[in-house]
Amino acid sequence: MNALPHSGTIQRRPTGRRADRKLLGIYLNDHLAGATAGTARATRLVRTARGSALGRAIEPVAAEMARDRAALLDIMRDLGVPVRRYKVCAGWAGEKLGRLKPNGHLVQGSPLGVVLDLEALRLGVEGKAAGWQTLRRLGATDERLDPARLDTLLERARRQQERIEEWRVRRAEEVLAATVG
Repeated sequence: MNALPHSGTIQRRPTGRRADRKLLGIYLNDHLAGATAGTARATRLVRTARGSALGRAIEPVAAEMARDRAALLDIMRDLGVPVRRYKVCAGWAGEKLGRLKPNGHLVQGSPLGVVLDLEALRLGVEGKAAGWQTLRRLGATDERLDPARLDTLLERARRQQERIEEWRVRRAEEVLAATVG
């Protein structure tokens, strides 16, 4: 923000490393909130689909998502970015509130709910991949960011996208095909 000193001239606050660090902290904490919500959503989907082909396909993805969240926490620690608990709580609460959407069934889950869960997971993984890509680029000038680790995380996100998309398309066709035509 600009300040007006007694002399009547405008002075600008210095920008630089401190401002960038603050923005990086906001960015990474927003990703942590998303990772918290995504991990909870994936875990719940695995639990509700337990014993099915979908459950078996998504279970390793959910485990990877939990490891990715832990990796993000490690990266934040390496960068000296503090965790903002309120954002983590907001991600957790947002995932819980997202379950309250009308789904065409009053008491039990709806087959449409699984499609929407898979779509939410896919969007979350796309956001995570974008975050890894951003950090990978920042790693060119910040030695605290390990390019090889970020490449691994990015590749894992791409595999997760493929697996989730495969099942999203399959379930959407199963659930919605009867309503079209």
